[in-house]
Amino acid sequence: MRVFRGFDHPGLREAGCALTIGNFDGVHRGHQAMLAMLVNEARHRGLASCVMTFEPHPRDFFARRAGDPARAPARIATLRDKLAELERCGVDHVVVARFDERLATQSPEAFVEQVLLRGLNARYVLVGDDFRFGARREGNYTMLDEAGTRLGFDVARMLSYEVHGLRVSSSAVRAALDAGDMQRAAVLLGRPYSISGHAIHGRKLGRELGFRTLNLRFPHPRPAAGGIFVVRVYGLAERALPGVASLGTRPTVENAGRVLLETHCLEWPLGPEAGYGRVLRVELLHKLHDERRYPSLEALREGIAQDEADARAWFAAHPG
Repeated sequence: MRVFRGFDHPGLREAGCALTIGNFDGVHRGHQAMLAMLVNEARHRGLASCVMTFEPHPRDFFARRAGDPARAPARIATLRDKLAELERCGVDHVVVARFDERLATQSPEAFVEQVLLRGLNARYVLVGDDFRFGARREGNYTMLDEAGTRLGFDVARMLSYEVHGLRVSSSAVRAALDAGDMQRAAVLLGRPYSISGHAIHGRKLGRELGFRTLNLRFPHPRPAAGGIFVVRVYGLAERALPGVASLGTRPTVENAGRVLLETHCLEWPLGPEAGYGRVLRVELLHKLHDERRYPSLEALREGIAQDEADARAWFAAHPG
């Protein structure tokens, strides 16, 4: 899969593409169904399948512009994880477009002509039933379909996707993660919720407390999930390792506001420094509790020990 920053690339325009557009936060089962349809249609037409997505999330941009960052949605996935899932779905190209003032104020007609046609040479465009585009969200499916008829590209729409009577959406995934319902999140996603990245060095406080941890950065200030979790860790050994992890801002030990996923493996297969720099994937299987501010480091050590014991008990009750 090729990833393009922006849509001004000659290689994108040469052969044309079958395109879908969206934020794809989480790449949930509804997204997966749409991507399967896109990939199949692209293959049938002899085109490359292409996803156009945005960074930052458009609602992040408008929240910042309004001076109210809290209005932005919590983020399910990092860009790294979103791209990995899009590749797993068989997409050929991903265009990561910077959502800025120029794009926010572009008319629907200009978006079609300058982005879809001149930038991407889209020959087929697949959108969801709630798709809106252009300044003030004035563009919709009907307008896009009429433009396609006039300008020579096909347009299709996919209706909502449901699982067990639940409409699958990024909002539904965020709600499940916010509630700590990891089982419902996994149903909506079609897989356990996970975060991946390079293991980085931290303050080594966990080691001093007797609990070695590996840290992954979550590069958004508001992750959709947060708290203490039972986890499985991939990337340290040939098999997944059981662990317990904290996702949040670590209120007991710092006030920097940065979000980290700190993971303590219940089994440590490597030397003291061997895990750093590796690309890990951490599946969040079960939420134990929210982040807590402990009155002392000794209280923190006792809290971590209890979390480890609870994680071991969870794995004992859920073998395999």
